[in-house]
Amino acid sequence: MNASMSAVETARYELRFQSLFNEGRAYTFPCDAAGHVNIDALSERARQNYLYARTVIGREFSMPAVLPDRALH
Repeated sequence: MNASMSAVETARYELRFQSLFNEGRAYTFPCDAAGHVNIDALSERARQNYLYARTVIGREFSMPAVLPDRALH
């Protein structure tokens, strides 16, 4: 992640990992428009969830999608 990127820029988007088996289950993480997540800004639990979701792409979660942050709309 670009060190000059502000937290406001980062929070405009979310990286969403959708469950392959449970439509109501997903992990979302704040990211920039390119899908880069600032791991250092995540809580320990969120960091563990992010690393887990990345590890099980194609087995438990679909490829992540970059979406506008729904909290801003």
